[in-house]
Amino acid sequence: MKSVLKHIIAKNKKEENDYKLARQVEIDNPKTTDDRRNFLKKTALGGIAMTSMMGLGIEDTIAQTTSKVSRMSAPSDLKITDMRYALTSVMGGTAIIKIETNQGIYGLGEVRDAADVRYALFLKSRILGENPCNVEKIFKSIKQFGGPSRQAGGVCGVEMALWDICGKAYNVPAWQLLGGRYRDKVRMYADTPEASSPEEQKKLIEYRTKEQGYTWLKMDVSIGELRGKPGTVVNSKFWENDRGVLAQWGDRRNMMSYGNTMHPFTQIQITEKGLDELAQIVENVRNMVGYDIPISTDHYGHFDLNNGIRLAKKLDKYRLAWFEDMVPWQYHEQWKTITEAIETPTTTGEDIYLLKDFKPLIENRSVDIIHPDLASSGGLLETKRIGDYAEEYGIAMAMHQAGTPVSFMSNVHCAAATQNFLALEHHSVDLPWWEDLVTTVGGFKMIDKGFATVPLTAPGLGIELNEDVVKEHLHPTDKSFFKSTKEWDELRSHDRTYS
Repeated sequence: MKSVLKHIIAKNKKEENDYKLARQVEIDNPKTTDDRRNFLKKTALGGIAMTSMMGLGIEDTIAQTTSKVSRMSAPSDLKITDMRYALTSVMGGTAIIKIETNQGIYGLGEVRDAADVRYALFLKSRILGENPCNVEKIFKSIKQFGGPSRQAGGVCGVEMALWDICGKAYNVPAWQLLGGRYRDKVRMYADTPEASSPEEQKKLIEYRTKEQGYTWLKMDVSIGELRGKPGTVVNSKFWENDRGVLAQWGDRRNMMSYGNTMHPFTQIQITEKGLDELAQIVENVRNMVGYDIPISTDHYGHFDLNNGIRLAKKLDKYRLAWFEDMVPWQYHEQWKTITEAIETPTTTGEDIYLLKDFKPLIENRSVDIIHPDLASSGGLLETKRIGDYAEEYGIAMAMHQAGTPVSFMSNVHCAAATQNFLALEHHSVDLPWWEDLVTTVGGFKMIDKGFATVPLTAPGLGIELNEDVVKEHLHPTDKSFFKSTKEWDELRSHDRTYS
């Protein structure tokens, strides 16, 4: 028995020595890539002796001990080497960014809908050479360059891409890195645009509920519906543009236009006749949908809290899911006044950046539901923190989303990891090619009967770009498609915010 054991040990040692020699030869070979060389240096082969004693050959042993090791990933040695972008035509121009590393792993992020991609490119010189798995460290260094709404697009896009890289490096889904999941699928609400007629509205609703299986809808209740109806709005003529319209989105060339003027400062009022007209629109939709499906509302117009309360009281009987953005989010005391005056839940938050500006709304219970847009609120981790903070005060979280599948899947991972989550917006229901912009890792169905699938094993965000489809749907103003951005490599300022 002893002689047999000695023979096995001697054989095992010879195999180990032979492998070490072969390993060193490969390390010393100038044709060996840096990634492979680092892997050979760092991958421990402890246990070969024992497995050889159990009858496994050296090849089998190596295969077994390295079967779950990514040859392209040594996370502690990852470095950011590049950032590039492609400007899609989604929502009038939404940029997907790609952050690349020294190990071939890349991450996808998104600059919020219609925001300038330079919000992200500005950050490139500040993250080159950093380890992308240090997500919080990088976020803290660049968050000073974000701001409310679309000004946050660069910071949030980078943060999304970092989690995508980190998940790929460690071979786990992003939700796992956020602390685990509460759900395997994420409920969605479909935005239902205004239609030219009740018949057209019904067609849009049935497409969403019957064909696509959505269980939650959202509609606009806009004073734009009162155009051409005399006696419905006070003071409208002062604010109408040259087409006779109260332009909800404003005119970038005229900062004094109606859409660029905060709600308390227009003195627009809705008459009783106007309230009746808007109530009839909501009643028509409620009759089409029934009461089994929640209906949220948004985009009323720029009028003050008093008119907001009057409108809400008129519509309370229809049991709407929420009133959204009735006044600007900054006026948390006005929000509290509205919330305490009406029965329908209130919500705001799609333009708020970071937890610190959600705190007054949450701590004062100014709204019933918070509504962050992850592409503005700070990315995955910050949005989860916002949800967790709201949960402590008994406040739920819905999520605004109007971008490409990149921000969509970022939201799905965050929603899966946040307990007090209600529903996630999908704003591109009517774009037949929208889902085809990406392929899912492992082939899971991204959207299934009004719910988003939480990828249980796919690493990172769980998607890869379908480049041919993305190229078909680039914005006409920029067809560059991930061209070099070397002009953004050089850091030209000292960014520290203290002396």
